[in-house]
Amino acid sequence: MAQNLSMRPAAPLSSYIAVSLSNVIATTCQYEALKHVTFPVQTLGKCAKMIPVMAWGTLISHKAYSAKDFCVAALVTAGCTCFLLSGKAASKGANQSSYLGFTCMLVYLAFDGFTATFQDKLFKGHQMSIFNQMLYVNVCSAIVSFSGMVAGGQLGAALTFVSAHPDALLLIFLLSLAATLGQLLIVHTIRSFGALVFATIMTTRQFVSVLASCVIFAHPLSVGQWLGTAVVFGSLYFKTFIKKSGKRSPLKNS
Repeated sequence: MAQNLSMRPAAPLSSYIAVSLSNVIATTCQYEALKHVTFPVQTLGKCAKMIPVMAWGTLISHKAYSAKDFCVAALVTAGCTCFLLSGKAASKGANQSSYLGFTCMLVYLAFDGFTATFQDKLFKGHQMSIFNQMLYVNVCSAIVSFSGMVAGGQLGAALTFVSAHPDALLLIFLLSLAATLGQLLIVHTIRSFGALVFATIMTTRQFVSVLASCVIFAHPLSVGQWLGTAVVFGSLYFKTFIKKSGKRSPLKNS
């Protein structure tokens, strides 16, 4: 127990840096995409993250995936494509083409898939606790973000904005607190109820987010976009059902 809660790095620092760097790039592209595409487009696009995760899993962890996994991935991709091509995708007030938003989402999916896959590899390859990885990844992410702001000349602008809008500090703190608590709740859910329940919860949350955004921010969906939404979430729930049936079948045979 004491070893698992050790403050010392359980893996080479280069591994933590790789995770934090990919996470910072993914987060930056995620926020940048919202300037050019609507929130429903971004949210639904996140459902396609299983495709880069499968690709990185094959390259990094040498995992093998079944035909059902590839079928679900293909259906999710088709649903996202149908959604993006069937209605307005550009964000209100966007001064650039929504293609830039799509590009940001593609980069986000690629690096986010790497982040999750490499984190899983670190847990399996090193004796580390959840808190150990969170500590060093977040410290490295803070250093990477700060260095990027300095190199890009954005530090002064950020400080000027905060000084001109001090109330933003509370929002920044609340956002950071929510992100931290979210990570802890994710780990607790997976440990207590399993990845199957967690995947179902996340899929439901994304669906509710799309519907809530359509109502609150007046993002009406076309018939094709509703069809794409149904295909994406139907495919994800089908995958959840298949996994659940696969776990129950050995019990029936016995």
